[in-house]
Amino acid sequence: MMRAVTLAAAALLVAAMPAMQIRSASFSAGGRIGLPFMARECAGQNRSPALSWSAPPQAAKSLALIMHDPDAPMAGGFYHWVVYNLPASSRTLALGVRLRSNQLGLTSTGKPGYHGPCPPPGPAHHYNFTIYALDVASVARESPLTGPQLERLLAGHTLARGSLQGIASR
Repeated sequence: MMRAVTLAAAALLVAAMPAMQIRSASFSAGGRIGLPFMARECAGQNRSPALSWSAPPQAAKSLALIMHDPDAPMAGGFYHWVVYNLPASSRTLALGVRLRSNQLGLTSTGKPGYHGPCPPPGPAHHYNFTIYALDVASVARESPLTGPQLERLLAGHTLARGSLQGIASR
C-alpha cells in the first residue's frame, strides 16, 4: 500500500514538473537516427547529434542529459550518453561535441562519451534524449557516473525536463 502511495506521489510530481523543449537538427522527433550517429560496429561514425533546448527555469544552476534505449535486451536498458555539469545558460550541444571529462558519465559499455545506437537485428529501438534542469551547480563526483547513478542523484534536484525520441534499426 505504501509503495503504491509513493509511486502515485512521484507520478504527480513528474506530471506537475515544468517542461523543457528539446530538439535536434540531426533527426526529427520520432524520426530515424541516421547512420552518422550510429555506433562504429553498426557501420556508423559514432558522432553525437546536434541538440538544442529551451531555457530552463530561472532557478536552474546546471543541466544534465541522458540518452537511453529502453528496448535494449538487458536489464534497465542501455545508456548511450550520460552528460552532466552543463552550465544552466547552455542551450545546445553541437554536432560531434567534445565535452570535458567532468561532464561525461559512463555509457553501458563502461566508457565515457557518446556511444551511438547499434540495436540488434529486428524491430526498431527507441532512443530517448532527456534534458534535466537541476537546482545544483554541479553533480560533484570523483569518478564518472553511470546512467543509473546519475538518475538517482537527479531525484529531488530536477526543476524541469524535456525529452526527444528517435528510432534506429538494422
